[in-house]
Amino acid sequence: MPLSRRHAALAAKAERAAEVPRFHRLFDERYGAQMVRVTPGDFYVTDAADEIVVTVLGSCVAACVRNPWTGFGGLNHFLLPGDAPDNAQGVDGSLRYGNFAMETLINAVLKSGCLRQNLEIKLFGGADVLGGCTRVGSKNAEFVLRYLRNEGLDPVATDLGGQHARRIHYCPKTGKVQRHLLQRNIEMEVIRDEAYYASRIAASPIEGTIELFE
Repeated sequence: MPLSRRHAALAAKAERAAEVPRFHRLFDERYGAQMVRVTPGDFYVTDAADEIVVTVLGSCVAACVRNPWTGFGGLNHFLLPGDAPDNAQGVDGSLRYGNFAMETLINAVLKSGCLRQNLEIKLFGGADVLGGCTRVGSKNAEFVLRYLRNEGLDPVATDLGGQHARRIHYCPKTGKVQRHLLQRNIEMEVIRDEAYYASRIAASPIEGTIELFE
């Protein structure tokens, strides 16, 4: 899908921002790699063999997208389905919405020299951890599957839905993903953070960056 003028400008800004060393990094001896953490409303791309991209998902969805011929790829993390409203200010606001988050990540990988039909896409998250009738997780999962279908793209792997939060470890260079279901005490922290964040979004326009998961 071609980017609108507004989305194209935001996407260019997002790609420049992704090059800034603002991401939390920690060398993990168990994996022999730098663990790069992606928080809600962000994305990260790399072709480094010694980097693993990590994120924690409750009702949010993450797409892992890469060029399988070069190993260049990355991961996004969005909280809400659909497109960003006009009051979602800048990149930080727009990347929290599925449409812009998917467009930005896919276009970043395509610019590495990948053909659309060669994109390797894996999807995770979308659990209904908040309960009740809101079904935010299910709506995110339904959105991302519909988005890819409309774009003529097929995911090679999906782990969507359910009621449990997940931690994702993704190595774009190899395409390997490890999915860990969280222990209940950690899962409750994710649920509380997402509920708080959802209430903040409902109460005010999005500004700046809020970091949810420690």
